Parts: sequence; structure tokens; C-alpha cells
Amino acid sequence: MFEAMILVGWLSAVALVAAGWQSVRRREAARQRLIESSESTPAASRPIAGGRRLRRRWIWVPWLLGILVALTVWGLIGLNAAYVIAIALIVGLLGAQVESFASRQMEARLEGQLADAIDIMIGAVGAGASVNGAIDAAMAESNRPLRPYLEEMAGRIRLGDDPDEVFRSLAERIPLETFLLFTSAMAVHWEVGGRLTSTLTAVGRTIRDRIEISRRIQSNTAQSQFSTIAIIGLTYFIAVIVWRNGPEPMADFVTSSLGRWFVAGSMILQAVGIAWMNWISKPRF
Repeated sequence: MFEAMILVGWLSAVALVAAGWQSVRRREAARQRLIESSESTPAASRPIAGGRRLRRRWIWVPWLLGILVALTVWGLIGLNAAYVIAIALIVGLLGAQVESFASRQMEARLEGQLADAIDIMIGAVGAGASVNGAIDAAMAESNRPLRPYLEEMAGRIRLGDDPDEVFRSLAERIPLETFLLFTSAMAVHWEVGGRLTSTLTAVGRTIRDRIEISRRIQSNTAQSQFSTIAIIGLTYFIAVIVWRNGPEPMADFVTSSLGRWFVAGSMILQAVGIAWMNWISKPRF
């Protein structure tokens, strides 16, 4: 009975943290939809043309891996249910952080390539090339993952699609603030004209400033992240020392009903803390 109460308590704590996390994500998604609806135009009511989209395709893999690892440990070693649940949640949470880091690296690479492409467009326009020629020059010098998006954008414009629709489609396929700024500037220039060089210069400077600020934020938060990981590692180091000094009392504690749920719960909360810290340190601007 006592063991079941501890299990319910730990699961309730994790559920509350997950519910709070999901609530914040829902508010952020609702705010984004409100911004998009307030900035929409009659052309935006039409469906977006098909094409590759920037998606997090592997977001479910860490949780599946956590379940598989937990089932493997349970079947081969026969650990208690408390440790099996803890292992599944820890692998899922930490794997989700790895997947999120890979996704942020991809986004940073796209933003850096976009800044380089804008510099190429500025040089091409300054040399007397047309807007289409500048886009083609940027496309020729770009690499993956940005090049396929530029190829599709240039191809649709050459085929006679509405440029405003083409730029809007690119911004929705790559839902990043930098691409929204670039496509908005290009759409406005296509409609009203003006000096494209000065416009792209301002956009490129803004994008590079954003990249620089993101890097500074990451460097400033890296110290606290490493400190947290070091403190967590210190707890396991102390546990090893206690085990070496008194293996029998430690074994009795980790195998008792109270001890295993406390150990498993502390491991889960440590993983939740790492995930929460990484989420709140992510720049949003």
C-alpha cells in the first residue's frame, strides 16, 4: 500500500510538471496563431503550394527508445518497476534534449546560410542584376539544407506564380523569424519597389545580429547548464562512495520499498530539471 502511494505521488509530480510544460507550449502556439491571423491577407487564405517543410521528424524517437530500453532492462535484468519507469522517463527526456539540440543546430545552419545568401543577393543587385538574377546567384552559391528551398522559390517565380504567394509559402515552410523577415521584405519590395540593396542590407544585418545574440545567450547559459550537470554527477559520485564504504546498508536501502521509489523519483526529477532548464534557456525573439 505504501509503495503504491509513493508511485502515485511521483507520477503525479511528473504529470504536474508535464502539464505545466504543455500549458506553456499551448499559450505560445496560441500567441503565434494570433500573430499569423492578425497579419494575414486575402491571399493568405489560399492553401500553400506543396513542397518540403521544416519539421522535427524524429521528435517521437527518444520516447520510443526509452520504452524499448526500459522493456529490455526489465526483461533481461528484472529490475523493480520503479527503476524501469525511471529509466524510461530519463532516456525519453534526455533523448528529447538531444533531438532538440540537433533541431536547433539545423535551424542555426539555415539562418547562417540565409544571411550568406542575402549578402550574395546584395552583391548581385549592386552589380546590376535583376531580382530574379540575384535569387539565382544566391541559389547557385548555397548548399543544403537551404538550397532546395531557394530552388523551389526561384522555379515557381519563373513559372509565373504570384511572388507574394511564393514568399509566403517559403515563410510557412520554414517557420523561423529570420525567414519571415526576409520573405516579408521581398514581398513588400515586389509590390511597391524601391532600393532592394538597402532593404536587404538592413535585413541581413538584423539576421546576423539575431544570430550573434542567440550565440551569446547560449554561451551565457552554458555555464549554468554545466554547473547543473556537475551537481547531478556529484550526487552519483557520492552514492558510489557511500556504496563502497557501506555496501550492505546501501543495498538494503535501494532494494527496500521506500528506498527504491525515492531513488527512482530523484533520478526522474533530475532529468526533468535538465529538460526544464534547457527549455527555459532557449531564446525566443
